Amino acid sequence: MSDAGSNQMRQGRAGPFYRRDHVKADGRDLFLYGRAPHVGDVRAEFSDPISTGSILRKHPLRGTWAIYSPHRQKRTFKPDAAADPLAPARPGAITEIPFDEFELAIFGNKFPSLHPDGPAPAGVDWEEARASGGCEVVVYSPDQSGSLATLSQSRRILLIEALIERYAAHFAAGAEYVLPFENRGEAVGVTLHHPHGQLYAFPFVPAPQASAAAAFAGGYDLAAERARWGDDYTVTAANGVTSFVPPFARFPYETWIAPDIARAGPWAMTAAEIEGLATLLGEVTARYDAMFGEPMPYMMSFQAAPRGDETFQFTVQFYPLHRDKGRVKYLAGVEQTTGVFTVDVDPKLAAKMMREAL
Repeated sequence: MSDAGSNQMRQGRAGPFYRRDHVKADGRDLFLYGRAPHVGDVRAEFSDPISTGSILRKHPLRGTWAIYSPHRQKRTFKPDAAADPLAPARPGAITEIPFDEFELAIFGNKFPSLHPDGPAPAGVDWEEARASGGCEVVVYSPDQSGSLATLSQSRRILLIEALIERYAAHFAAGAEYVLPFENRGEAVGVTLHHPHGQLYAFPFVPAPQASAAAAFAGGYDLAAERARWGDDYTVTAANGVTSFVPPFARFPYETWIAPDIARAGPWAMTAAEIEGLATLLGEVTARYDAMFGEPMPYMMSFQAAPRGDETFQFTVQFYPLHRDKGRVKYLAGVEQTTGVFTVDVDPKLAAKMMREAL
């Protein structure tokens, strides 16, 4: 194990922060981010070898890729609080973060779908490729409960700064597309309730992002379109960043966040815009929770440019799962089969309800 480069002070887009690097006993990287230098000795760690046996296989009719990862069947499933693997180290339990305390942590997934050492295709009658890339877990806080809404503004800014670093590292390693995301709530399939997100670094640009990249390269201007829609679809704004419900939303109460001036990714945003983005990440989550008086299950993703793309326009997209209190929007046969969504709430009404939720 190693702590090479521990407690480097980094200059982020919105100010300085610290990062401590640690190589775990099983070879995975762990990065500890904080406003102050991280201190503390390494505790007991996992040492089982990490499986890298995934493979990419292409669908000949859809033209899309799937990742086959049988080893993920063994991943952690709904542990109780005493067995929380994302908590700080504690007596009698080994966790993924072998320190007594931390602010924000990012580490290699123990059950990765994508890995730099993914095996070569076996030579079959269909199209396969190496599932190279990376999968990381992003732990927002040492606390076992909470959300983007309950994190401090300073912690949300630190999260964005950490993601900007991970974008740069994965692009430098050859990733074509990097997707930070969060799944929240059991309705989405969450099996670990500790507040966290994930990051996938793909060796290709997935189809929806490739389609968006083509639209932006062809001249589509999201900022100009938002101005044309008018205020009816706007939820709120902060520091040159706006949250809104797009008129083409596929999920009830789907909400996007975007800088008012087009940026390729968070790495291109100003300090003020990053503060605005951090504010709205918390505010959108708070509005969702207030809307029906209960935590809203959702899928959230940072949709930034593929590697080297200068025309892409960055957004954060929230796909909530409730269409009403206690009622889940299931993706039924027509959506799964055709990709054509049936939407239960008019986007203009959804924006109004989001505005009035707080």
